[in-house]
Amino acid sequence: MPNLGDEMPNFEADTTHGKIKFHDFVGDGWAILFSHPADYTPVCTTELSRVAKLVPEFTKRNTKVIALSCDPVESHNGWAKDVVAVGKLDGALPYPIIADEKRELAVKLGMLDADEKDAQGLPLTARAVFVVGPDKRLKLSLLYPATTGRNFDEILRILDSLQLTAYHKVATPADWKDGEACMVLPSVKPEEVDQVFPKGVTVKEVPSGKGYLRFTPQPNK
Repeated sequence: MPNLGDEMPNFEADTTHGKIKFHDFVGDGWAILFSHPADYTPVCTTELSRVAKLVPEFTKRNTKVIALSCDPVESHNGWAKDVVAVGKLDGALPYPIIADEKRELAVKLGMLDADEKDAQGLPLTARAVFVVGPDKRLKLSLLYPATTGRNFDEILRILDSLQLTAYHKVATPADWKDGEACMVLPSVKPEEVDQVFPKGVTVKEVPSGKGYLRFTPQPNK
């Protein structure tokens, strides 16, 4: 699996929307690649349906989504009809699904779940999530077992945090949500605070007396 900060491989793949080169797909925005154990599996079907409904939210964030499953394009196309029906969606599935029949990408990206096997005894693809930035570098990775569906509201929250902290000198605290106060990075010196954070900074008092808990309104709101 790529490490955080690594450039994602510029792989070529067949998808339900035609052949792609991954870096071209990402373009100058953000992208989320999420993998699935197999087509026509119940948890995956609910996940693809949920992501389809959230495409407008991802688009607002200049983010493309693309799925991967270890079956051929023909199978993906049939499965997509089930996904559309389950989600009561209008039209076709609004994002591509990568065909990885030989598990080459799953192996290359470290997506396999050794505890879950298919009918042939081969490891299934785990539920990986890769968030990729405009520089084509990995910004976040999550790996769920095949038996646990992902929370895509949390992935949206993560994306909000990643995009905010990529452009502003802040971090987001536990359970942070878009629009809430952020924390000033320790690298920002006290004499820089007023210039960097014109909305003001509040320092929370703690028993140690150290003024390291510095909060500021979200800079891009």
